[in-house]
Amino acid sequence: MTTYADVYDSWKADPEKFWMEAAEGISWYQKPSKALFDEGAPLYEWFSDGMVNACYNAVDRHVEAGRGPQVAIIHDSPVTGVTQKITYSALRNRVATLAGALRAKGIGKGDRVIIYMPMVPEALEAMLACARLGAVHSVVFGGFAAHELAVRIDDAKPKCIIAASCGIEPGRVVHYKPLLDGALEQSTHQPDFCVIFQREQEVAEIVEGRDYGWHSFQYGVEPAECVPVEGNHPAYILYTSGTTGQPKGVVRHTAGHIVALNWTMKNIYNVDQGDSFWAASDVGWVVGHSYICYGPLLAGCSTIVFEGKPIGTPDAGTFWRIISDYKVKSFFTAPTAFRAVKREDPKGEFVKKYDLSCLKQVYLAGERADPDTILWAQDQLGVPVIDHWWQTETGWAIAANPMGIEPLPVKVGSPSVPMPGYDVQVLDEAGHPVAPGQLGAIAIKLPLPPGTLPTLWNAEARFKKSYLEHFPGYYETGDAGMIDEDGYLYIMARTDDVINVAGHRLSTGAMEEVLASHPDVAECAVIGVADTLKGQMPLGFLCLNAGCNKPHGDVVKEVVKLVRDQIGPVAAFKLAVVVDRLPKTRSGKILRATMVKIADGAEFKIPATIDDPAILDEIREALRTLGYAGGEPAHA
Repeated sequence: MTTYADVYDSWKADPEKFWMEAAEGISWYQKPSKALFDEGAPLYEWFSDGMVNACYNAVDRHVEAGRGPQVAIIHDSPVTGVTQKITYSALRNRVATLAGALRAKGIGKGDRVIIYMPMVPEALEAMLACARLGAVHSVVFGGFAAHELAVRIDDAKPKCIIAASCGIEPGRVVHYKPLLDGALEQSTHQPDFCVIFQREQEVAEIVEGRDYGWHSFQYGVEPAECVPVEGNHPAYILYTSGTTGQPKGVVRHTAGHIVALNWTMKNIYNVDQGDSFWAASDVGWVVGHSYICYGPLLAGCSTIVFEGKPIGTPDAGTFWRIISDYKVKSFFTAPTAFRAVKREDPKGEFVKKYDLSCLKQVYLAGERADPDTILWAQDQLGVPVIDHWWQTETGWAIAANPMGIEPLPVKVGSPSVPMPGYDVQVLDEAGHPVAPGQLGAIAIKLPLPPGTLPTLWNAEARFKKSYLEHFPGYYETGDAGMIDEDGYLYIMARTDDVINVAGHRLSTGAMEEVLASHPDVAECAVIGVADTLKGQMPLGFLCLNAGCNKPHGDVVKEVVKLVRDQIGPVAAFKLAVVVDRLPKTRSGKILRATMVKIADGAEFKIPATIDDPAILDEIREALRTLGYAGGEPAHA
């Protein structure tokens, strides 16, 4: 049997051969002459002179191979009560028609198209239609505020915007079209036209001459064939929040992206053609690009487009119902989703209601997966629960447990080991590798593998400054952690979340791990707040399990003791406060940097990605009870 070590060593010994062999899994119009193009180092490209089409590989080739009747997309929307299955044949026809309509209005290779849609199959069809034509899509998370959408319109300069009339959240309709209209009023750049997918929950007003209805726009057009593009042709731009407030447009080149994703489906996620794969994310995030749209379809799987929440649509059993109904083999979600389910159903009563025998493995990513959540999920589901680590920038896992090569022993708290293509190092401030078990900055030796970002959209200097300058010869991940004696990686915090308490560098992630192990704590966050004596002091926020009747002061005392016992007095952990919920982005990341600004009495900007801005007021009040200033929003 092939082992992980065999595969990783074979990549290290001959990266060129490794990636050329991986490229054999893709259908090319013209095969590349080589894998790595390093003439522009430290900017690298992969398979640049090959000719390929991402939509052909994700859709048409499966139909041509006789798998047209297989289900490609399963849409399950508990918020609207709609379910739908689309076969590969139907998907090809729908995508080819939409692409034909876009082509008839002048969209071609290299043109940008912004997609602003909820979790409906049409969002994937729009992405694939762009790929079919060689147009560059940029999906903006549906429901993003008008200003944030305007900033992205001005940066990407789309020729067309494809949007829906609305999104549906539990208990409310999110009006997308007024947000789009507001963004276009603010933006300097104007698209040639917009296509609006009208949902029955809300029919939006159409601007004559600019806006076209999704169906009428496609009526009677000639379907489009796939357009071959160069391997280094941009497939998409995905904006990720930048520290300056100006979003960074992560670029993905076509060939590297499809070669890498295709490789991961079997080797990391252990799925084959015909299997059901579900990533419970959103098309607006990188997980939605890689593992709702492209990855599963490249591999010939059935992919699930889910419009709902882990709890409340209608209950904490929604995940298990979908896994059971659609025979999901591999399931991918964020730890925050499992924490929400665990908080509602700590004993797993809902798990017992469903037949989950189809489920073979679960993957967590998006933020640190605390051991307590992993152990709870393992106990409830009886399958490996795999934490793995990657970024918007990389597009696929830097470190994972390669279930399709060799399931490795799970070390709870570690995303396991680096994947082929990633030479991961832990460095000190001067850029020297540190000893096993020592905390440092995590960096990846260049070149990065196929599928990772080659640059930022129209911002090469910013790309070099953000990722390549601090540690020459490396890509700086912005994460801090360590590698143990067995080569397992531990991500302890963002580099910014390593706090300095009286000269000791401490990981807030390690403290969160301890807090999360308390039986009454459902979720937690630790931040470093300014302290005149010690420089910084840790401060904990605790969300308690449903049904916990213990006085909050008692829980705080117990967690303070826990940290003292497990990390030691050096952590100087003395302060914690119970809150009802934590401020998060819509993708589930806790907004620690914003919480630090509030605690330190600094002015703060309400992040565009925040799930519910009202939570920040609750955090300010909680901090004031502890004697902290509580900053004011920048616009106040």
